Amino acid sequence: MNAADSDAQLIERFKRGDRRAFEMLVVKYQRRIERLIARMVRDTDLVEDIAQETFIRAYRALPQFRGESAFYTWLYRIAVNSAKKALSDLKRDPVITEAAFALRDEDDETSRPATELIDGETPESLLASKEIAATVNAAIEALSEDLRQAITLREIEGLSYEEIAEAMNCPIGTVRSRIFRAREAIAERLRPHIEAKDGKRW
Repeated sequence: MNAADSDAQLIERFKRGDRRAFEMLVVKYQRRIERLIARMVRDTDLVEDIAQETFIRAYRALPQFRGESAFYTWLYRIAVNSAKKALSDLKRDPVITEAAFALRDEDDETSRPATELIDGETPESLLASKEIAATVNAAIEALSEDLRQAITLREIEGLSYEEIAEAMNCPIGTVRSRIFRAREAIAERLRPHIEAKDGKRW
C-alpha cells in the first residue's frame, strides 16, 4: 500500500466519522509541515502555532476534500497560506531561514559537529563551503516571495512541478518560470565564489 492509498483510506475513515484517522494524518505529516513552515519564517516561536492553524483548517476543510490532488499537496497549500496570513498579520515578509540550506538534514544520523573535518577537508575548504551556503541563503532571501516559495518547494521539499503548481495554485508554466528565475538569481550571486575555485562555473 503506497502513501497515496494510505492517505485516501484515512480520509475516507475520517469522512465516515473516525476522528482518529485525522490524528494519524497529523502524526504522519506534522514534522514535515513544521519544517516547511520553518523555512518560510524566521521566528521559530511561530512555527508550532502556524502548524497548528494549518491542521485546524485542514480538519475543517477535509470533508470537502475531493482527492483531485495528493493530500499532502493540498495540506502544503494550506500550510503556505497559513504562514503567509500569519506573517501578513504581523506585517512581516516570509524569508528562508539558514536552516533551510544546511548541507545535512537534521535527522541525518551521519551528521557531525561543524568543527570536525572529514578526509580531504581543510579549514579553508570548510570555510569556502560555509561562505557558499551563506551566499545561497542571502540570494534566496533577496528573491521575491513567489520565487522563494517555488524554489523552496522544489529544492528543499523535493516536490514535482505539478505538485508545486497545486500548492501555489498557479499554472505549471508559471512554476517553471519562477524556479528558472530563482536559479538564475542564485547562480549570479554564486558565480564569483565558484569561479574563484578551480575556475569552474556553477
